[in-house]
Amino acid sequence: MIQIDLTGQVAVVTGGSSGIGLATAELFLRAGASVAICGRDSERLAQAEASLKAQFPDAKLLAQTCDVLDADEVNAFAQAVQTRFGRTDMLVNNAGQGRVSTFVDTTDDAWREELDLKYFSVIRPTRAFLPMLRDASGSDNTAAVVCVNSLLALQPEPHMVATSSARAGVLSLIKSLAVELAPQRIRVNSILIGIVESGQWRRRFAKEAQPGQNWEDWTAELARKKNIPLGRFGRPEEAAQALFYLATTLSSYTTGSHIDVSGGVARHV
Repeated sequence: MIQIDLTGQVAVVTGGSSGIGLATAELFLRAGASVAICGRDSERLAQAEASLKAQFPDAKLLAQTCDVLDADEVNAFAQAVQTRFGRTDMLVNNAGQGRVSTFVDTTDDAWREELDLKYFSVIRPTRAFLPMLRDASGSDNTAAVVCVNSLLALQPEPHMVATSSARAGVLSLIKSLAVELAPQRIRVNSILIGIVESGQWRRRFAKEAQPGQNWEDWTAELARKKNIPLGRFGRPEEAAQALFYLATTLSSYTTGSHIDVSGGVARHV
């Protein structure tokens, strides 16, 4: 159990309606923070909001539909957070997904879509919340931006050429932001995830599993095929714990860095 009191602080999580984002919101609420989440799917967001309120009946929670690639919607979300909570101390940029494609079969439009998603899912929320992050930082506190990135940033895969390239660019962007915002006492870090359980993997399991094969056996077999040393998929809460660490004063002297959450897949030293 993480022992830290975030009472009076505000955490914002994009892509907060499921998976890693939802697990991260739970950790912030458990620690006493006020939390704002957003997501594109209004139905899924409503389900997430209901789940969080059931767990934390007294929680200060804001859930708003928002596409992080739409500047107007992102600005409206930031304004809603400002109106409801008056500040933002921690921003978790979690929105995004992977694209399976090789160089030969990736069209120009697909390249543009992938680069747009990976970059602007970080750029637009960070830009919109930056004034509040600046106001939240002070002599005894640093605000924080944490981004969910992929191990593909350092270890590209040929069958995910566009995503790998975009992820590497985002890693550079995060480093640049960390240097630029450090004098303003805003820390910027990221996590690099490997395979983490998600609805997408659950749907694939439903289609591909052999009769009588359970989730644990199916994922363990896939983990062996993908040479994951820990022999299993990651869980959303494991990625969330790394995000929580980087977003809070537990990592108060860390910026421009990343945490590998890939189960040992990384081959680089």
